[in-house]
Amino acid sequence: MNIKPLADRVLVLPAPAEEKTIGGIIIPDSAKEKPLKGTVIAIGNGTKDEEMVVKPNDTVLYGKYAGTEIELDGEKYLIMRQSDILAIL
Repeated sequence: MNIKPLADRVLVLPAPAEEKTIGGIIIPDSAKEKPLKGTVIAIGNGTKDEEMVVKPNDTVLYGKYAGTEIELDGEKYLIMRQSDILAIL
């Protein structure tokens, strides 16, 4: 992949949504909860006010509505500011 986030932005590969069944009923993709965990793929250089704390391959937790969804090579990613990341696991 050839993408480099700018400034304090981070490219995250969301963890797959967990498969859940309720009494044998399979929940469709549209009703699944969005994952709130993912793996950092690429990071920007930071800004003069904020250095980058996360690094590629870190597993992170982020807010439910954090980031913007993008699709690259058939894979869905999120690009977000480092401040949208809540914790590193």
